[in-house]
Amino acid sequence: MAALPPDLNSLPTTRAGIARLAIARLVDVGVPIAPLLKDIGLTEEMLAARNPRVPVQGQIALLDRAATALRDDFLGFTLAQDFEPRALGLLFYVMASSQTLGDALQRIARYSSITNEALVFSVGTGRELSIGLTYAGLPRHSDRHQLEFCIFGTIRLCRILTGTSLVPQSVSIAHHRSGDTSAMSRFAGTTVEFGADIDAIVLPADAHARALVNADPYLNDLMLDYCEAALAPRATNASPLRVSVENAIAPLLPHGKVRADVIARQLGMSERTFMRRLADEGLSFSEILQQMRRDLAERYLSHSSLHVSKIAWLLGFQDVSAFSHAFKHWTGLAPSQMRTAGVQT
Repeated sequence: MAALPPDLNSLPTTRAGIARLAIARLVDVGVPIAPLLKDIGLTEEMLAARNPRVPVQGQIALLDRAATALRDDFLGFTLAQDFEPRALGLLFYVMASSQTLGDALQRIARYSSITNEALVFSVGTGRELSIGLTYAGLPRHSDRHQLEFCIFGTIRLCRILTGTSLVPQSVSIAHHRSGDTSAMSRFAGTTVEFGADIDAIVLPADAHARALVNADPYLNDLMLDYCEAALAPRATNASPLRVSVENAIAPLLPHGKVRADVIARQLGMSERTFMRRLADEGLSFSEILQQMRRDLAERYLSHSSLHVSKIAWLLGFQDVSAFSHAFKHWTGLAPSQMRTAGVQT
């Protein structure tokens, strides 16, 4: 994996809390950290700083590498089950001191960018209480472990804050997973749906009014002031057009509905305007689609339990032969050869 671009100002950043949890696991089992970090353009000094800010892409790359080194394909979920909530800093204390769970979740929706600029939390109320996650300035399909940490970490936080064994009505995750995910469903208390249209947790409507065990209105007022002060200097990261296109494509791929007019409509513009804006940035719709398919294909092929026919479907190909032909055009290798090469390395 290539090092990250040097211009960090153009990238959404994170305080690297999840990355540091992963580093601690690697250290515990004796995995050398410096070479792994150098590979992805990070250093031990960057992560050890009191208030580090590193590119979110670096955290995602680190989690992928750590999962491989630890032989834990569910690393984000693993870390979510036993992390120290107070390590979230301001974000935890402003949530914990709120009056109700609904208030606490509104706090995370407003202030989550203090710790991670790429992940956008939203809260909806009505017949149920929903927590949605979307991405700004980062392609959704590049992430897996960080997202799973956030989903299951949020469920755990809701239980800690209310002092109850709160069970979601549903949990949906946009990326696909092969293998046994029953441990995730047991933790959630409901079946976790992978390959969904959205990343979301839906709680019962009455969860909104549940009192928090450490509610403290005086502390909460103080924490709100601190959070507003921390939020003020953070510039809003407008999602680049390419990222917006990729994030619109991702959920449509398996359904064979990825067309320029469909994506343009989702982005609120005419197809003509859409194509012109892509051209203005030196992009083409077909290039974005094919590069995204290639990136996902290589990721899916790294999972031996995911059959090639399933991968073809996930990428929107009508059959295995069409996928194999495209993959050989991209890489010079058949999917089976790429999978074998991955196992050997």
